Amino acid sequence: MAPTGEKPLIVSFGEMLIDFVPTESGVSLAEAPGFLKAPGGAPANVAIAVSRLGGRSAFVGKLGDDEFGHMLAGILRKNGVADQGINFDTGARTALAFVTLKADGDREFMFYRNPSADMLLRPDELNLELIRSAKVFHYGSISLIVEPCRSAHLKAMEVAKEAGALLSYDPNLREPLWPSKEEAKTQIMSIWDKAEIIKVSDVELEFLTGSNKIDDETAMSLWHPNLKLLLVTLGEKGCRYYAKNFRGSVDPFHVNAVDTTGAGDSFVGALLNKIAEDQSILENEERLRKVLRFANACGAITTTKKGAIPALPSEAEVLSFLEKK
Repeated sequence: MAPTGEKPLIVSFGEMLIDFVPTESGVSLAEAPGFLKAPGGAPANVAIAVSRLGGRSAFVGKLGDDEFGHMLAGILRKNGVADQGINFDTGARTALAFVTLKADGDREFMFYRNPSADMLLRPDELNLELIRSAKVFHYGSISLIVEPCRSAHLKAMEVAKEAGALLSYDPNLREPLWPSKEEAKTQIMSIWDKAEIIKVSDVELEFLTGSNKIDDETAMSLWHPNLKLLLVTLGEKGCRYYAKNFRGSVDPFHVNAVDTTGAGDSFVGALLNKIAEDQSILENEERLRKVLRFANACGAITTTKKGAIPALPSEAEVLSFLEKK
């Protein structure tokens, strides 16, 4: 447990990689004149988002014992994220992703993982003490794609849950990484009913339900009895929330979006940071709406710069942004 006066710990589990982002927007990967290397990976982004906002976070995952892997571990440390959960693999490289920014700021991905170090994390390599000290345990679905990482993921979830952590799930669908759409859906849903907080994007909602309607009925088809909060993020249209006793939507902030990478992770980090400190927010609609407005602001700010981690805001930046709105 956290010593008295220490902030609650949010542990993020999964992949960290390097995104190579074209220096010019709106071009295909082949046409890009050059690339900027940007550290990324949704669970790592969330850990850094929490830390930037003044929270306490740790990352659990595996990196290659290579220049890029040590660079990424250094970035986590530099951003105040605890690194006791990081392992290095001497036989596999750190994962790379080439991310194309289309003219509208949306993304296309090409991944280099064959296999990459993050896929090789084994259950016996987990830092169980760190996982047990989490107030919130957050994860995605990419770590479910192959063994041994899948078994490590399931074990980490089980250990966190037994220790009383709140389980937070953002599927973060990356279709090109899965053998098939069917497999993606099956595996994403295989751990669905364990999570107490779930965030999906409008695209993921469509993928998981098979419905092209983004409405309350479609969202509620994903509800399960253990769930405390279901969120549907709608990009520039804000977000919808579903709790046990209330539901609603929170308006977006309109900004000049340059790169949407990491916006969802910034949103999740902000939300988890507030909930870790006070879980009763989940039962109070007025307070939850305030937190979601703050989280929407974090997501919006993140889209105004290239790359995920460099764009994640500090609390002071968000408060200053909100004052002007």
